[in-house]
Amino acid sequence: MISPFEKIPFTDDISKIADADIYIIGIPDDAISSFSESLSFQNKLVVHTSGGASMNALAAKNRRGVFYPLQTFSKQRKVAFKEIPICIEAENTEDLELLRKLGETISENVVEISSEKRAKLHLAAVFVNNFVNHLYGIGSEILKDEKLPFHLLKPLIAETASKIKTLSPEEAQTGPAKRNDKKTIEKHLHLLENSAYRDFYEMFTKALKKD
Repeated sequence: MISPFEKIPFTDDISKIADADIYIIGIPDDAISSFSESLSFQNKLVVHTSGGASMNALAAKNRRGVFYPLQTFSKQRKVAFKEIPICIEAENTEDLELLRKLGETISENVVEISSEKRAKLHLAAVFVNNFVNHLYGIGSEILKDEKLPFHLLKPLIAETASKIKTLSPEEAQTGPAKRNDKKTIEKHLHLLENSAYRDFYEMFTKALKKD
């Protein structure tokens, strides 16, 4: 079976980019400004896909916008695009509607968000995704030292993620810090006495006890 993507023309020569209604730039944030400035055309709709970069990072010689899918992407994973929020922004109403129509072809959740609010949204996403995933890594290392498999934690991880579909993060919070279980906290700190993870435990415990 021939993939439909095999029929899509492509090039690795920036001077041979075909004419289009929208040009989407998916590159590191630091490269957006210089790359968009290097484009040979003008007055076209050029958008980037960054969560953290302002729309104004794009060169002003073209009409500017943002088409940001709020999701984590890994090469080996397929995602359900219909459920992914697509955050859009544009300098004029016509371009905004064009981006909305494009977004609605792949997602049921397209929302207009300004650069300022999108920066805060991206910050929040780093906390709930990147930092949380790093904590998974810490949990994995602790178990590995005891020759225990990480899959023992997966049902707990799944239930924690599932709970916030119906509860607020505050309502879903459990654990020794939340219930001020000093004996358990001291035991954990003792177990982490010579560990680089002790500071993480103390920091999070202190934050949770303030709630």
